[in-house]
Amino acid sequence: MLVNLGVTPWNFADLSAASLCAQAQLAESLGCHSFWLPENHFNVGAIPDPLMLLASVAGATQSIRLATTSYLLTLRNPLQAAEQVAVLDQLSNGRVILGVGRGYAADMLAAFKVVPKDKRRIFADTLEVMQQAWSGEPVAIGEPKADGEVTTITLDPLPVQKPHPPIWVAAFGPLALAQAGRLGMPYVASPMESMAELEENLSKYRQAGLDAGQTPAAEVPVMRSVFVCEDAKRTLELREALAGSRLRLGKSEVMPAQEWAIVGDAGYVREKVAEYQARLGMTHLIATRLRLPGLEQPELEDSLATLANLLA
Repeated sequence: MLVNLGVTPWNFADLSAASLCAQAQLAESLGCHSFWLPENHFNVGAIPDPLMLLASVAGATQSIRLATTSYLLTLRNPLQAAEQVAVLDQLSNGRVILGVGRGYAADMLAAFKVVPKDKRRIFADTLEVMQQAWSGEPVAIGEPKADGEVTTITLDPLPVQKPHPPIWVAAFGPLALAQAGRLGMPYVASPMESMAELEENLSKYRQAGLDAGQTPAAEVPVMRSVFVCEDAKRTLELREALAGSRLRLGKSEVMPAQEWAIVGDAGYVREKVAEYQARLGMTHLIATRLRLPGLEQPELEDSLATLANLLA
């Protein structure tokens, strides 16, 4: 069962450097491939700058990859973003995976003066400039002068990874899926979609890539809420609570937790991971926390340890 295991923090109530570093160190000791942070704004417990938090983790770990689920390119100056990513890649000695996104919350886009209909264009333009800057070649800025001369800048430092850190694209709607496919970059599947929805989305993404002449990406990452539990009664309770939480998390219908989360005993979890591999070609499982009250940190860490052992 060869699957790379990534993990998000399981204690989002404490986003201090000490807490994040301790969680990443445990994940690294368990053999996890990557440690992931999202980006979000203007809510309780927001993470507006995941790269800054991952910089603290870089100094406390040795080998685990440092990743973003959705570094929002639409909100950023492309050259500054390219610099910041390069600095983190230098700090971590080439351990960055840059998961990028556009953002969807209307209030957030409005706060950053982003017109929603323009976000895919801004995303593409920003990414293009960042990749050009990472190449080490001069990047033109501003308008040509009267004599036709163009002002250029050259980025320094450059990322350790060449030509740049791996870029994975978070995408949820059909237009975003098509854009990810045309870019030929791995698509990070949502933690809220059912297996059938994931199959449909991957089909659209892959077809868009083929239509654009792209070679399909080797990596197929899938985000899932995962919890390994040997207590059958507690498992049932957690699944029922998760089904109801889907409405609170922004989905329009109740759906059995088994459709979009992996909660059960070790045998069940092993079977589900194998199913994701068979049906989706999953290469990376990014295990996210259960967004439910009452789960204590020790049992979340025990679950992660069991999961890491299952996938070893």
